Amino acid sequence: MASGESGEKKRPRRWRRRLWAASLPRPGCFTVSAADEGASPSGAGGGGEAPPPTPTHLVVTVNGIVGSAENWRFAAKQFIRKHPEDVVVHCSGCNSATRTLNGVDVMGRRLADEVISIVERRPELRKISFVAHSLGGLIARYAIALLYESDTQTDSHEECDKHAVDYSGNEHTVQGKIAGLQPINFITFATPHLGTRSHKQIPLFRGSNKLEKMAYRISWIAGRSGKHLFLKDIEDGKPPLLLQMVTDYGDLPFMSALRSFKRRVVYSNVCSDGTALTKHSVVVGWRTSSIRHHHELPKHQNFINDEQYPHIVYVEKPKAQDVDFSDAMIYQAKTTSEMEEVMLKGLNRVPWERVDVSFKKSRQRFFAHSTIQVKTYFWHSDGADVIFHMIDHFIY
Repeated sequence: MASGESGEKKRPRRWRRRLWAASLPRPGCFTVSAADEGASPSGAGGGGEAPPPTPTHLVVTVNGIVGSAENWRFAAKQFIRKHPEDVVVHCSGCNSATRTLNGVDVMGRRLADEVISIVERRPELRKISFVAHSLGGLIARYAIALLYESDTQTDSHEECDKHAVDYSGNEHTVQGKIAGLQPINFITFATPHLGTRSHKQIPLFRGSNKLEKMAYRISWIAGRSGKHLFLKDIEDGKPPLLLQMVTDYGDLPFMSALRSFKRRVVYSNVCSDGTALTKHSVVVGWRTSSIRHHHELPKHQNFINDEQYPHIVYVEKPKAQDVDFSDAMIYQAKTTSEMEEVMLKGLNRVPWERVDVSFKKSRQRFFAHSTIQVKTYFWHSDGADVIFHMIDHFIY
């Protein structure tokens, strides 16, 4: 009897430990393909039928601050279930947990090295896409600058790539490869593309100048990543890294690499200026994640009601903008507002598709920053329709 009672007492403890373990970041990368998941591509069968085609499209997922490769496991599995013949999903693990505090540049180099190692092991690959969450979007932008090869450079896959897709007839005229592959989709979820220094860019602070100033002063807690996010890394006369990244700076062609992708998409959590915690808990501001001015944010009365994707409230198609920009601007910008304006102009030289997401009616609205990614399905399952929207509109 005593042993039975002790067993009953242990079960709740085990359950609590499992829940706690599920919420912790796990180190290490992993790659998911149809073979790993046991998915059956259409037309594949037994007997003497030809084997299914080998996927040639590499999708690289990148986690955010203090995250891990595990954060993208749900999305990776959905990719493979829906498109087993098309994609191989690699969930990057080189920047996890406290390693995400090392700075955007250091983490970008790690990611670039990791991608190169994957491409070298899979000579069948022809295309590449990136899907990144939060700080991971900045890491990915740095990495692609390192991986970019103009059309005059040697392509390691050139001899065997006889069937490359020609996008020149669909407004895709920029030549270049990423790690020797055709760049297709570049997608970010709740990424602070403009940093977090500007007023109301961290909605959790509800527009409080005191809290924003305090965050600026203690940004050192987030290491070099904090300095980059708050634009405090002004060294040796160089502009902050995020300003450098809106140009082709030195030997790092940030914008040429970004421009080489067929699609660029930003998914953003909707939040009103000064949104209260009782409504939403949004970590990254709407403007910085959607690369817009405040007056460009869509009005609530224009939101859509999509039964298939209930949390998608607005979709803005990409459009070319005539932007007055010069590289000299990144040196001239001194104030926070000037730096934000320069980043907006620089990044908007390429068209972006913008998808606005709202979890206002969700029980998981308090975790909106993680729910948009379905970081852990147990806690963030309401964001599944956002992931399905991304997969359904992906270019394969």
